[in-house]
Amino acid sequence: METSQGEYFVVKAKDNGVQVIGLTRGLDTKFHHTEKLDKGEVMIAQFTDHTSAVKIRGKAIVFTKYGVIDTEE
Repeated sequence: METSQGEYFVVKAKDNGVQVIGLTRGLDTKFHHTEKLDKGEVMIAQFTDHTSAVKIRGKAIVFTKYGVIDTEE
């Protein structure tokens, strides 16, 4: 079994109902997975062979190797 070694990122919800939406790779980009986080919840995720992008809806802090992003700024 071969595993993907994609980069990790962390999403911390600042409010209830934050959505983390995974988008597929390939010719047609589509939504393939959605998680809903409540205030204070943390999700650790990884880009994979199937996930090329992530969309965050709501008030959250996103931690990546490139820095920290606050969705409210």
